Amino acid sequence: MTETATSGDGPHLPRARGPLSAAVTAYLALAQPIPAGLRVSEAEPYGHDLQLALYTCYELHYRGFAGVDAALEWDPELIRLRRPLEERFLTALRRDASRHTTVKEALDTLLAEPTDGNGVSHFLRDEGELWQLREYAAQRSLYHLKEADPHAWVLPRLRGRAKAGMAAVEFDEYGGGRAERVHAQLFANLMTDLGLDTSYGRYVDAVPAQVLATVNLMSLFGLHRALRGCLVGHFATLEITSSPGSRRMVDAMRRTGAGPAAEFFYGEHVEADAVHEQVVRREVIGGLLEDEPCLEADVVFGIDATVYLEERLAARVLDAWRGGRSSLALEARPV
Repeated sequence: MTETATSGDGPHLPRARGPLSAAVTAYLALAQPIPAGLRVSEAEPYGHDLQLALYTCYELHYRGFAGVDAALEWDPELIRLRRPLEERFLTALRRDASRHTTVKEALDTLLAEPTDGNGVSHFLRDEGELWQLREYAAQRSLYHLKEADPHAWVLPRLRGRAKAGMAAVEFDEYGGGRAERVHAQLFANLMTDLGLDTSYGRYVDAVPAQVLATVNLMSLFGLHRALRGCLVGHFATLEITSSPGSRRMVDAMRRTGAGPAAEFFYGEHVEADAVHEQVVRREVIGGLLEDEPCLEADVVFGIDATVYLEERLAARVLDAWRGGRSSLALEARPV
């Protein structure tokens, strides 16, 4: 007799936001058949319903959900639904996000730090309030509480310089072998300083679709070997842009009195990611394209798609804050 394992300590299943996410949660929680008439092709590719359906499917590959059978991770019915969701998302990104044709062009854009920047970290540094820092941390927790995990999937798909460089950076992300220095733990410490719940997946019902899309992108790239070049581009974008943004976040945390752990998380990224940026550009991207030059377009797309979704999220957050409103999902309780 074969026993099945359930995830007893995982997060609860999220609240559905439409027919696609409702179908996924009902299948996982109640074993209800997935309706045959779901019209994925008509769904808004960046909308809350599609993004939450994808997020729920992807989380089965991380920690799963409380009470959900772990064997459903590769359930054929879920994969059958997930594939058109992914295609809808990817097609929209290829249409909307593509900006560059070469890796050099894309990297040069990332490396050009604007003197008159007006992004989220600029806002938080200059005029952000503690409640806005708390909102931002709650939203980013969907990624940072599993920081480095999506990118680890690319390791068995690389070789030589690219693999060695990627492994070196990931080793730092996982605390250099010290559990208390794992970046996910450092972010949990930041959340504690801000009075937030550090439970994995706690704020999924509170975040807007734009947050889900940024998290889904790295899971999508990570779970498909054919998209390994895209994941390298995504990783490079995070590492190259992290250090200057983290410096501004240190200033924001210090100015608002957020706490020492809140300052430390971003201070760690100022130093570490300045080094990582060099390794990723020279060894990971350089090594990958030396071995597989045919993947250049994928690396470029990974960069462009990451920037595009981050810009959409920033626009959502800043529009709300500048209007004196919460940036969380309208139905959510305040954090």
